[in-house]
Amino acid sequence: MRTIFKTILLSSVLFLTSCATIISGSRQNVEITSEPTSAKVYINEIEVGNTPVQKNLKRNQEYNLVLKLDGYETYETKLEKKFNAWYIGNIAFGGLIGIIIDPITGAMHKLKLEEINGSPKSGTTYDMENGKLFIKISMDIDSNSEKIGQLKKPE
Repeated sequence: MRTIFKTILLSSVLFLTSCATIISGSRQNVEITSEPTSAKVYINEIEVGNTPVQKNLKRNQEYNLVLKLDGYETYETKLEKKFNAWYIGNIAFGGLIGIIIDPITGAMHKLKLEEINGSPKSGTTYDMENGKLFIKISMDIDSNSEKIGQLKKPE
């Protein structure tokens, strides 16, 4: 009985150890908001909704993010994959399987906004909390946009 228990325990340690996959998962929750709201959000040229929008994206790829709203300049940036420090846990705890599994699942990465000289693009703020990425974008008014008319309330 003790031998079976030890075998199961040892097998679990060897086959289920992949730190980043267990801690972070293979997907990351990304919430995108804008000022003003209701901007159309495109991820890799596919419309995913209007701000505020929340998507659960795979960690092992990069994404092109575009926001469009009439009367405002189109906003473009990238979500880049960066190294996830939880991957190092495989080396510290001897998870040979984790060293293989985490790159396959994409858990060895985390998504972050594109940075220029160490800062996000102008008008953009972001925060990471418990692996979730919150992005807020302040859209600039398009100077080439013409005002056609103004709706009036009936008297």
